[in-house]
Amino acid sequence: MAFKFNPARRPETDNNMPGSFAEADSMSDWTTPAEPAAMPAQPEGNFFGAPEASSPFTPAAAVPVSGASTRNVLNSDVSVVGELRFTDDLLIDGSVEGEITSDGVLTVGTNAVIQAGSKNKVAIRTKSVVVHGKVTGDIEVTDRVELASTAELVGDVSAARIAIQEGAIFIGNCQVGATAVRPSTPAPKKGGKGASAHAPQPNLLD
Repeated sequence: MAFKFNPARRPETDNNMPGSFAEADSMSDWTTPAEPAAMPAQPEGNFFGAPEASSPFTPAAAVPVSGASTRNVLNSDVSVVGELRFTDDLLIDGSVEGEITSDGVLTVGTNAVIQAGSKNKVAIRTKSVVVHGKVTGDIEVTDRVELASTAELVGDVSAARIAIQEGAIFIGNCQVGATAVRPSTPAPKKGGKGASAHAPQPNLLD
């Protein structure tokens, strides 16, 4: 027995396709989607539209710094021989042989070694001083002397105030008070204008 295979007839797509799809065969028939509408410009100001108020704070960099003190530093590898003068604040961590004079504040570091010169017993003459290291010589300040726990001072101290921490070594005399920092008034000469006359005292033994 023989069988005959008849393939199904292929539908004619060009004739039977609906008009909406048949017309869309060309790429030119597709339209470009419309661009979204531009957002309206926002008025200057905050989220609610009110104008932003000026900030009461000024950046730190814009604020001028006036009257700020400047600290000078002498490191541990610095050695000075002779008189040393400075302004404002000074931190010494090296060695100085001579007199240190200033109207500012002196800090003697832990590694510092201060020694008065051979012609003068005064090693430090400043407004105030904080000692952490070794000082050999007198200290004369107009305000305050502070000896830290690591301080070693061999010499006399003349200051309005003094503070000595536990562990500090102090060998010398100390004069504390307002009168200690005042310049001494020279005594009047005998027979001079400012000499005072003393009346003879009666003899109480007669």
